[in-house]
Amino acid sequence: MDTFSTAIRTASHEQHTEAETSTFMSDLLGGRLGADAYARYTEQLWFVYEALESGAERLAPDPVAGPFVRPELYRLAALERDLEHLRGPGWRAGLSALPATRAYAARVRECAERWPAGYVAHHYTRYLGDLSGGQIIRGRAEKTWGFARKGDGVRFYVFEQIANPAAFKRSYRELLDAVPADDLEKQRIVTECKRAFALNTAVFRALGEEFPLTA
Repeated sequence: MDTFSTAIRTASHEQHTEAETSTFMSDLLGGRLGADAYARYTEQLWFVYEALESGAERLAPDPVAGPFVRPELYRLAALERDLEHLRGPGWRAGLSALPATRAYAARVRECAERWPAGYVAHHYTRYLGDLSGGQIIRGRAEKTWGFARKGDGVRFYVFEQIANPAAFKRSYRELLDAVPADDLEKQRIVTECKRAFALNTAVFRALGEEFPLTA
């Protein structure tokens, strides 16, 4: 019998690969796009994390979502420092969400407000992904655009309050396995994870259209 965390990981594997191998992401990580594309991507992240984190405290007492509300994961302040570095002190004035990003953030907010178990699906796909694959992005970004190691521009990828990411991910998976939900609800969470990946991939696709590589 597979554990729930394994079921989630397996179910989202296909979408995960699709998101990671999107042309925008591979062009960005391959150093074929400028810092402007990286900054635009960082702006989109701001909208998603604003939706994830603005409703988090309200979910703290919830039996399903509550255990996942961990302030040491919060990314919004780091994103804002990065954006200030990338776009200058007036970054908020120029902030704009792509339609795909608006749809993604709206779904996260809807789950946070109405369906805590669905919120867990979005929480998992974002934060566990950041703790894992995010480190590759950070290394490439530092090298490509000359950001200081773990400094302004890449702070989003630096979890200063998590000393041991591997241990943290283990304990996170234990939380998933202990989620107080029946099999049907767990299946719905898995489906929402797939939806989260699809929403994320749509953002990559839209960014790819905005930053096409000239053939």
